[in-house]
Amino acid sequence: MGVAEGRLTREELVRLGLALPIAVVVAGTETTLAATPACADDDEPTEEQTEGPYFTPRSPRRRVLRTPRMRGTPLLLTGRVLTTRCRPISNALLDFWQADSAGVYDNRGYRLRGHQRTDALGRYRLETVVPGLYPGRTRHIHVKAQAPRQPVLTTQLYFRGERGNADDGIFDAALLVRDLRKANGRWSARFDFVLDV
Repeated sequence: MGVAEGRLTREELVRLGLALPIAVVVAGTETTLAATPACADDDEPTEEQTEGPYFTPRSPRRRVLRTPRMRGTPLLLTGRVLTTRCRPISNALLDFWQADSAGVYDNRGYRLRGHQRTDALGRYRLETVVPGLYPGRTRHIHVKAQAPRQPVLTTQLYFRGERGNADDGIFDAALLVRDLRKANGRWSARFDFVLDV
């Protein structure tokens, strides 16, 4: 039923910005779920950050950075690349690089480095490992994102709940991965890049 009938639907409340978090009971414990965030026109572009000293050009094209014998907790990172009007960007370039689980970067080869292109719906999928702690930094993954024939955005992604976040002068909470979950010895997370196009 709509406003004209005297009742508001949840969708109307969300649209009006009046929806409250929902409390659900799971296995006898109460959990509060926030309202589902929605992409909105004029979303702010993803924050730019320093490239750092370890970028290597011409990384191999691949979605899987970890190898079968690589140490560390597997991480699946997924998401989309969008315009500020929430439209998917197909064929966007994403170039990822990171430290291994011991906090070491490979500066001679392309271990834990690779690039990929988004699909027709702007989606990407990266299989890697949770990065270790590089001295003086919190856990992070470096990324370059570029829509076809547009400028490159260089940024870094971070993990919620890390003790090092508070002490890292580069850390930005706007760049936290979302939906971070750990199950069966694996982590999964999401991050949507918003490019100023």
